[in-house]
Amino acid sequence: MTVLESPNSVVRVSIRTSIQSRLDTYPPSTRRVAEAILARPQIVLEQTITELARSCATSETSVVRFCRTIGFTGYAPMRLQMATELATESAQFGQVGEYGSDITDADSLAEMIAKISRSEIVGIQETAASLDLDVLQSVIDRIVTADTVIVFGVSASNAGARDLAQKLLRVGRTALSFTDAHDALVPATLLGPGGVAIAFSHSGRTREAIEFLRAAHDSGATTVAITNAADSPLGGVADAVLRTAVRETAFRSGAMASRIAQLTVVDYLFVGVARTDPDRSVSAIRRTHSAVRPLRDGE
Repeated sequence: MTVLESPNSVVRVSIRTSIQSRLDTYPPSTRRVAEAILARPQIVLEQTITELARSCATSETSVVRFCRTIGFTGYAPMRLQMATELATESAQFGQVGEYGSDITDADSLAEMIAKISRSEIVGIQETAASLDLDVLQSVIDRIVTADTVIVFGVSASNAGARDLAQKLLRVGRTALSFTDAHDALVPATLLGPGGVAIAFSHSGRTREAIEFLRAAHDSGATTVAITNAADSPLGGVADAVLRTAVRETAFRSGAMASRIAQLTVVDYLFVGVARTDPDRSVSAIRRTHSAVRPLRDGE
């Protein structure tokens, strides 16, 4: 158990989101089952375990093993849960443009908009449901007492890192964000026990983010991972993991829903920190707003 881990953590995300977060860890026989379900989740309701195993060129044992990786004792419980999830999403969003389905060149502009909107809405909902509130509060408490907070992310994940640093600065916290891995490693190495290092990586496998957290951990700092894959190399070097819960498909590999989910977690952290001392936070926001007003208004 890591320093900031809750012993009573219960992750409540959909089957397909759980599959997506583990996809890169599956061996070929299990991955074929995962990809078949992601491509067409109704297959679970339409096929028996024998039929699914045959269509995926694998064994029934591999299907059961797959079910256990996402928290089910076997195929039957997964079928029941999948039926519930599909019914719920159908009631919420309707039949057109199923949530999680990929965008295709055959989609109309309205269907494209609907698919993106649904993906981001449910991504926010599942991220909120999957967050361990005890861990979130512990991270907030560490940020409040930290000498310095350093945040880092590569490429699209850097958007969340920059946003968090800017928000923390607005309420008087010392926070730094870096875009270059070499620049980030230097202060991470010197951070020390009074600091907090936060890394953003959707996959949890970004080498630069992993090395950044490892350097901060070795310095004695508190390390936090914001990722879609809790059981990942990044999660392994973090004292606390704040998990997002989204499904990025092939057409959306440009980090659309994942970016929105990361920014949602940023807002949770920011407001959590700000509300620990509301008078100080409101005063700081007003002062910083006044400071940039001449630039914004062109005065």
